[in-house]
Amino acid sequence: MSFARLIPCLDVTAGRVVKGVNFLGLTDVGDPTELAEHYSRGGADELVFLDISATPTGSSTMVEVVRKVSAVVTIPFTVGGGIRTVADASAIIEAGADRVSLNSAALSRPSLITEIADRFGAQAVVVAIDAGNDGLAYSAGGRIATRRDVVAWAIEAAERGAGEILLTAIGRDGTRQGYDLELTARVRSVLGVSVIASGGAGSAQDVVDVLAVTEAALVASIVHENPGGLPALRAAIESLGVELRPLFER
Repeated sequence: MSFARLIPCLDVTAGRVVKGVNFLGLTDVGDPTELAEHYSRGGADELVFLDISATPTGSSTMVEVVRKVSAVVTIPFTVGGGIRTVADASAIIEAGADRVSLNSAALSRPSLITEIADRFGAQAVVVAIDAGNDGLAYSAGGRIATRRDVVAWAIEAAERGAGEILLTAIGRDGTRQGYDLELTARVRSVLGVSVIASGGAGSAQDVVDVLAVTEAALVASIVHENPGGLPALRAAIESLGVELRPLFER
């Protein structure tokens, strides 16, 4: 049986988890290892870590954080940010991550998707797409517009070997005004791989709404503001008719 997935996202910079609005105005919300362990125990199906300082500043990926997280969680997790080569991906996976997420590097050199998929399998490759209100994919943490149409890029990324697409509506990020359902549905309808919706979760109903059009929902502000509230969020989502994986099966 296929269950919907609830995935806390932890944006990391300088070794700390941060959260902002529309990718700006970042505030510190905690230690990545502590939060990862808390969410793993609290009912997350998976975790996503995005090193949001790596690509803009050219800094290295957070291998040490990955090692610490892998020692305390019992669920799969994905890591993105600053992964530019197969060697970068290998370092992250060997440190304990289940998947790597590619964004700017894949936009600059799409063949990287295939290279990593050929090495580790499509299930280990997520392509993150930061979608602007103009329908274009953005690179460098949502800072730079490309000429790539979001839907066309999602199709190409899947064809090149991505096992999953992480779709973030930049205009909804951190706003808690609900996901971009139209964009999510449009991208999901043209793909044969899963789409993780991101950007805008403010309530259990928002999560339920987006899970009507795709398989997985990323959550950030809604849980970071109350890390102990993840079990209650799960319960609220299930009470609204969405079936999540039972905790004893994780």
